[in-house]
Amino acid sequence: MMAHVPLGAIKAILFDKDGTLVDFNRTWFGISKELARRSSGGNEAKARDILDEGGYDWAAGRFRPNSVIAAGTVENIVDLWHPDEKPEARAALIREYNDYCVTEGARAAVAIEGLRETLADLRGKGFMLGIATNDSEAGARATAEALGIAPLFHTFIGYDTVARPKPHPDPIFHFAERLGLNPGEIAMVGDNLHDLETARAAGAGLAVGVLSGNSPREALEPYADMVLPSIAGLPEVFAARNIASNRS
Repeated sequence: MMAHVPLGAIKAILFDKDGTLVDFNRTWFGISKELARRSSGGNEAKARDILDEGGYDWAAGRFRPNSVIAAGTVENIVDLWHPDEKPEARAALIREYNDYCVTEGARAAVAIEGLRETLADLRGKGFMLGIATNDSEAGARATAEALGIAPLFHTFIGYDTVARPKPHPDPIFHFAERLGLNPGEIAMVGDNLHDLETARAAGAGLAVGVLSGNSPREALEPYADMVLPSIAGLPEVFAARNIASNRS
């Protein structure tokens, strides 16, 4: 378990995107299904099977927590579905998948309830905000722009922004460097273990799990300082920060 720093020490918040800011299942099922169909050459039965392999639970009608599609990168998905491709063909597939995900991810994005109001509230409390996703940086920017929240963020971090994506500490180190902060002054918020593992690896000041994505409470609690139903609970959590500041 990470050391829980005083809330007043937190100056910036780094958010996962899908499952945290965006409804993962409603946004990504159609996109993932189309990519699986392409990967299977139009064979619908095979597409169904490889979508299951990627993490979609057909019986539950949702993606499994920490599965390749839910928590991995486009590169991980290509390697899973096309394990025998040579480097040139692999690179071409990654570009194709990335381009499709940037366009369709923004077009299909469904915001978590209260998204804009929550982020605006946190900015009003003085926090600098960032996104760290295992989608591409371009995908993060495109989705934020489509949802009208891009101006609220200082930094966008994709799997292709840093040397090592989540669950490695690099996204938090990058955010901290951009802001001139220490990792201990940053809260990491996400719906998958990858997000919380990133927080722990980087020595982030606070690791917050949210239940708006694909992971149940019991999976997140051992790795989180707190678990909330969604990011909509953050302004209340940090209300004490402003009260303490006003008293000092």
